[in-house]
Amino acid sequence: MSKTTASEPGPVPAEDQDLGAAGSQLSTAPQEEQPGLPALGVIGWVRWFWRQLTSMRVALLLLLLLSLAAIPGSVIPQTGIDVLKVAEFRKEHTTLAPIYDKLGLFHVYSSVWFSAIYILLFVSLIGCIVPRTWQFVGQLRGRPPAAPKRLTRLPAYTTWRTEADPGQVREAALALLKRRRFRAHVAGDAVAAEKGYLREAGNLAFHIALIVMLVAFAWGQLYKSEGNKLIVEGGGFSNTLTQYDDFKSGNLFTQDDLDPFSFRLNQFTGTYELTGPNRGTPRTYQADVTYSVGAYGKDKRTIIKVNEPLQIGDSKVYLVSHGYAPVITVRDGKGKVVMNRQAVPLLPLDGNVTSSGAIKVMDGYRNPEGKKEQLGFQAFFLPTYGGKGSTMLSAFPALLNPMLALNAYHGDLGVDSGIPQSVYQLNKKNLKEFKDSKGELFKKQLKIGETMTLPGGAGSVTFEGVEEWAGFQVTRQPGSVWALVGAVAAILGLAGSLFIQRRRVWVRAVTGDDGVTVVEMAGLGRSESAKVPEELGDLAATLYDRAPGAPDPESPEDDRASVPAEGAEQK
Repeated sequence: MSKTTASEPGPVPAEDQDLGAAGSQLSTAPQEEQPGLPALGVIGWVRWFWRQLTSMRVALLLLLLLSLAAIPGSVIPQTGIDVLKVAEFRKEHTTLAPIYDKLGLFHVYSSVWFSAIYILLFVSLIGCIVPRTWQFVGQLRGRPPAAPKRLTRLPAYTTWRTEADPGQVREAALALLKRRRFRAHVAGDAVAAEKGYLREAGNLAFHIALIVMLVAFAWGQLYKSEGNKLIVEGGGFSNTLTQYDDFKSGNLFTQDDLDPFSFRLNQFTGTYELTGPNRGTPRTYQADVTYSVGAYGKDKRTIIKVNEPLQIGDSKVYLVSHGYAPVITVRDGKGKVVMNRQAVPLLPLDGNVTSSGAIKVMDGYRNPEGKKEQLGFQAFFLPTYGGKGSTMLSAFPALLNPMLALNAYHGDLGVDSGIPQSVYQLNKKNLKEFKDSKGELFKKQLKIGETMTLPGGAGSVTFEGVEEWAGFQVTRQPGSVWALVGAVAAILGLAGSLFIQRRRVWVRAVTGDDGVTVVEMAGLGRSESAKVPEELGDLAATLYDRAPGAPDPESPEDDRASVPAEGAEQK
């Protein structure tokens, strides 16, 4: 007589083997191989590394690492987003900046380590999806497995007796299960049915959607472009690199990727709330433009509003800012016009469009020593001036009482030095202040039509009027649509994998020893859920009512069905 010990497991009972077969393949995840101790060579280590990389836990770990790696890109200024902020950071943090440079933290999303995580996650997801997909396709092509020998061992089970023929019961059960959208067939003395295949389909859709999103984000980062342009009313723009005020793009972007178009700003319209708690809030904020596509395209007129861009090909033109451009006329000491009615855009400083900037006159005047010098003016503009004695801040964003304040300088503006400088700021390194009669900086406040005469016969400046300007941003994100599709598909796939329950149902009908048909019904779910016993109870009650030859309710109790009223028995 053989004996079984704890260290030497005995044979598995047939019913346990049968139960394991009944629950097999409910999950399409690749089965882990049994651990062993093979002699690993180069190929063995490569296989081991591939198995680890394509496992779900490693994919989740890489996804977590990618999220953590993106944090520095949100906290630390990035050269691809704002070069000026990066330069300021370098000046303020002389110790950290060299370390960040070595780690690539000023360009996180194009760094080697971020790209490595990105690529490994991409490969890991593909390695997870391919075998799961083939297994799932194989299950779709197959049939639900036959019923276990002992249905009583399943978590949800019920039974009853009927006078109906076993074949008729099986036919009724098959029709009922198919009506309830189960995949069902007769296998031996039982009907085998399965439902919930969309659970794994949703799981696969979620992982495929992640790959689509990764590809879309990578494509968008490599081929993206973004440029800004300030245009005064009546001015135009052509979509070429030289026309932009500033421009940045992805690593694989080329000038040939720019969509050929041009547009002209006809008029900017801005209206504001005059009273109440929202006083000064924009009511109308739009730009009337005329655009054409291609070199010989016809002119078309349209309105660009905030969050309502003009789309041409893959490019979108957004209205992002607005301000004022005082119209200036400058004359030299002899009365010659050296700047004729030129609109000079100034940058807003607050919500009421208090603006500042610089006016640079290249052809200036000759100083008392006979040396030719350039003129520069520090300008402050208030669309609504509060009056004499008020602060130098606009009281309202609309042009109700415009006033232009100028501080005058002369000397070398530094524009010929070859060093780039902002058109909105004065480089005062080689400039001298004009002095008034008190020896202080010469400055004056002007209303429309007024003139400021410079000391020493240096010339004059006339405030002719005000024009409005609009700031536009032209963006190109080639992968944005696919990223949106991937995000929606990921949400739907995740919802399906979480809320759809994969389960199997078996109905066995056999003739008992007393000649009466015994009906057994059992269900098995992929995970513990109250839905399986409830659904089984509903199916059993319906089948009991519909099965032909059901016993008469007045028959003896032993011959009647023993189906629970509210649901099947759960073990």
